[in-house]
Amino acid sequence: MQNRFHYNIALIGFMGSGKSTVSEHLGRMLDMEIIEMDYLISRREGMSISDIFKKYGEEYFRTLETKLLIELQTGKNVIISCGGGVAMRERNVQEIKKNGRIVLLRATPRTILERVGNNDDRPLLSGRKDVESISRLMETRREKYEAAADIIIDTDEKDISQICEEIIQKLSEKDR
Repeated sequence: MQNRFHYNIALIGFMGSGKSTVSEHLGRMLDMEIIEMDYLISRREGMSISDIFKKYGEEYFRTLETKLLIELQTGKNVIISCGGGVAMRERNVQEIKKNGRIVLLRATPRTILERVGNNDDRPLLSGRKDVESISRLMETRREKYEAAADIIIDTDEKDISQICEEIIQKLSEKDR
């Protein structure tokens, strides 16, 4: 499929909502470059996200995210898989919207737990790997996620192709 979008597409959402998986598939479908923010920051810093949090703190990490988003606004036709906290900073949302659309991927707390429960590289879930804790953390972010989103896609009970087709359809409708 030919890329029909002339801007960046940023995927936001809670950890485990499908941002990495969807960005890979959507990137192949639309022949767009993919930037995995957490991976790139981790590579540039030479340490895992967990280690960045431990050594420098969350604020330092959030500043790295903002700097990367500013850098990414010079390009076009990029799918940006954002870290789960990117939309918590208004500045980040403003930077993305200069040259892109924001797609919020949502999943239920139970689905999130199934997807990330066995992953120990999630600093914000340390000691909180249960549906109730995930639900509380998701609720603290819900309002900012929804306010930032140009479109919202629920990912539960859908396969990757269905999710990507829905993104393409909703973005195309929004562009009309």
